Amino acid sequence: MYSEKVMEHFSNPRNVGELEDANAVGQVGNPKCGDIMKIYMKIEDDVIQDIKFKTFGCGAAIATSSMATELVKGKTIEEALKLTNSAVAEALDGLPPAKLHCSVLAEEGIKSALADYYRRQGIDPEPIIGCPCDCDACHK
Repeated sequence: MYSEKVMEHFSNPRNVGELEDANAVGQVGNPKCGDIMKIYMKIEDDVIQDIKFKTFGCGAAIATSSMATELVKGKTIEEALKLTNSAVAEALDGLPPAKLHCSVLAEEGIKSALADYYRRQGIDPEPIIGCPCDCDACHK
């Protein structure tokens, strides 16, 4: 059912926790399945220097959060904005169809944190990021 990579990222997730000095925080959730992801980023000179997450959810939600943080850590904001749910799922060697929504949530979590970063900089994120989700961070 799950690939070895999914099981590895579920059993040994990377970048778990909170960043006290985060200057970008996003939270997304899926009320249908109960998964909630909170992403913390420390961005300097338009580069994601550090990233952490806290996820309440199933194994696939934890694995996709872990992989998404790995995929954008050290990347520029512009590169991180190109992250797709398909890229997250592919990096995990696939997800069962019933769990693909977890990769969507991971993409939305990254973009929600980046939207928060832009807001903190006094920049309207909507023209840059759009609204990939129906989360509180995008609708403040």
